[in-house]
Formats: sequence, C-alpha cells, structure tokens
Amino acid sequence: MTPALDLAGVSLWRWDAEQRRERHLLRDVDWTVRPGEHWALLGANGAGKTTLMNVAAAVHHPSDGTADVLGQRLGRVDLRELRARIGLVEARTSRAFRQRLTAGEVVLTGAAGTIALRQATVDDATRARAATLLERFGCAALADRPYDACSQGERQRVLLARALMPRPSLLLLDEPATGLDLPGREALLSAVATIAREEPETATVTVTHHVEELPSSTTHALLLRDGAVVSAGPADATLTGANLSRTFATPVRVDRVGDRWMARAEASW
Repeated sequence: MTPALDLAGVSLWRWDAEQRRERHLLRDVDWTVRPGEHWALLGANGAGKTTLMNVAAAVHHPSDGTADVLGQRLGRVDLRELRARIGLVEARTSRAFRQRLTAGEVVLTGAAGTIALRQATVDDATRARAATLLERFGCAALADRPYDACSQGERQRVLLARALMPRPSLLLLDEPATGLDLPGREALLSAVATIAREEPETATVTVTHHVEELPSSTTHALLLRDGAVVSAGPADATLTGANLSRTFATPVRVDRVGDRWMARAEASW
C-alpha cells in the first residue's frame, strides 16, 4: 500500500538574520507511516516536532530530501487538494470557532474544511456522518449546545469529529490533550483509540511531550532531539527508558501499565 507519509533524508533550515547563518530545524529525517499505523511523535521543546508536523501536513517543503504525503511529492502537487485529504487537530484550533456555532455545526464545517458553516453545501448524508461521529466520541448530547458552552475536553472531541468528516487518509493530532484535566484527557484518548477500530485505513500521528498522553492504539513512535531522529519504530521497542533519556537529555524511567505508558525523570544519571 502507498505510505501515508514517506520522508527520505528530509532536512529543513531557515536563515537566522540575528546570527547571520542557517539554522537547522530538521536533519536527515527518514520516516515512513503506513495506512492504519498510529504513530507517536515525542521530543523536548525545540526538538523539531512542529516543523516535522508541518511537513507532514503539507505546509512546509523540505530544504533537502524528499517528502511524499499520501503518495504525492511535495513540490510537485497542488497543496490545497492534498491538504483536503489530511485531518488536523490542534489545541489552538478551538479558538477559531468561539462564535455562535453549535458543536454540531462545528463538526459540519469539517466537510468543506471551512470555519464558517455553509448550509447550502450540507446534505442529509453529511448530517448523518456528523451525527455518527458525535455519537462515536460521546458527544451526541452536545450537538445543539453552543460550542462556547462546551468544556475544553468536549471541544477537543468535537474537533476530532470535525477532522474525520471528509474521511481523511492521514490524521495529525498536534498536542491534542494540552490544557485538559484528567477526565477530559482520558475521554479524548479513548476517542482517539476508537479511530483504529472505526477508521482502520486511517493513519494517525499524535504529537506530545508526555507518554501518558498517548492513546492505547499507538503502534509506533518517533523520537526527535535537535531536529534529528533518536529512534523510530514499533512503540514497545522505541518508548524505552534509554531512548527517552537520550531524547530529553535527562534520565527517564518508563513503565508499561496495561496498554498505556508512564514516564518519570530520575533524580540523577
């Protein structure tokens, strides 16, 4: 099957006017994400996670190397059409909908990828899809509630439903649990885990600083430090104390609890 993401030797740099030199944000990243795989992307602040996600989301082109997204080579494809096949959930996206829309209407905007709801483009099949997704993520009762009146955790689940409206082949979750309390985080992670069952061909990438914020459906992980890959592969082999210690430049202990992970920093090397 065609990979959802296929990056080979990807580097990206920007000119630093203050220091009058190129600043490398990514260095020789090789990464392949196949349909139905569910990846975690971890690293410290400044490690390059957001930059790598922007390449995956067809927002940034690499300065060197090749990046194929859903079988399309960046630099040779209409990015607007490609982005329509990519679902994206960001914590900051929530603020864009704080208007008079209901939660159900926010989900409906995902069909056309717009912020405003265009009622003329909404048919019965679209409404049925939105209702199904809201129910799947435990938000059916929120359909007629003003989006502003929803909790942060509820908003994130609504945005997850919105991102899945066009049946994307690739779903990117950029720190989706940021700002959530414990019940909100667990409800969100449970919702993300259902994607593996209900949308089996969809590949997902979840960016986080914390292994505790990874859904139980996680199959693979990529660890970044200073723009370079520390380790990548199946989750159990990658999310180890040794690898995370190298990633965060501090001694880390990792424990597996059921189908989830826990990590804590050790006192000293």
